[in-house]
Amino acid sequence: MPGRPACRPRPALSLRAVSAAPQPPTFDGLIGMHDVSVKDDGSLTASVPVRPELKQPFGLVHGGVYASMAESLASMGTFIGVHEQGMHAMGLSNYTSFLRPILEGTIHATARPFHRGRTTWLWDVEIRDDADRLCATTRMTIAVRPAR
Repeated sequence: MPGRPACRPRPALSLRAVSAAPQPPTFDGLIGMHDVSVKDDGSLTASVPVRPELKQPFGLVHGGVYASMAESLASMGTFIGVHEQGMHAMGLSNYTSFLRPILEGTIHATARPFHRGRTTWLWDVEIRDDADRLCATTRMTIAVRPAR
């Protein structure tokens, strides 16, 4: 676009940056999120095995599990991109739409950034089942603020 400033280059994403953050017991550990990885394109993936305590009374995985996975991955990805500049990342909005229930197996999440701004990052997150069917989508906004 003419007259528009070029995007600033972003540092490569790395899980080493996540391991630099404090590691007390976390909600991610409580829900069983594991196999977190950062891909070359800046996306992050993770999975959660379905357990009875993650289900709502009708036997479906609780929607809060999907929303939590989305927020964790988007926050982690943003932190990786901004922490070296002395910034922190925190969830600002989480809009999750549920398309298909997951009853058993493993929940698979993939978060992809599509805007990496100075004060906010935006992410799209897909939640899939073991058959690779789309079960939920999330639009996640992450605030970028100076570390205190």
